[in-house]
Amino acid sequence: QVQLVESGGGLVQAGGSLRLSCAASGRTFSSYTMGWFRQAPGKEREFVAAISWSRIGTYYADSVKGRFTISRDNAKNTLYLQMNSLKPEDTAVYICAADRRVDYKNMKSYKSLEVWGQGTLVTVSS
Repeated sequence: QVQLVESGGGLVQAGGSLRLSCAASGRTFSSYTMGWFRQAPGKEREFVAAISWSRIGTYYADSVKGRFTISRDNAKNTLYLQMNSLKPEDTAVYICAADRRVDYKNMKSYKSLEVWGQGTLVTVSS
């Protein structure tokens, strides 16, 4: 199994941008469907975006579609989330996840994925 470490979170004003990274250990990163989830204070964890192992397929939650872009570099074992036009309601801990069993279109429906990172905090001020 891979291990995941997120970075890139921070404080940003509404309308600003941030780029999150998720570094994976291990040599099997390219075989995993990868995704981003987030959890705001007092709320349940929610799906943000997912990407296929081949990088061709991507899927987004409606709340971030058109503002966020998920990508991956299999040579660098790294997953990314480019977040533009940030809103205060995007404030949350962002967590990356990996699973070899699920398709990128279905990742949003799974609570128990193979591997989870620890998360990185994104705070958007109004």
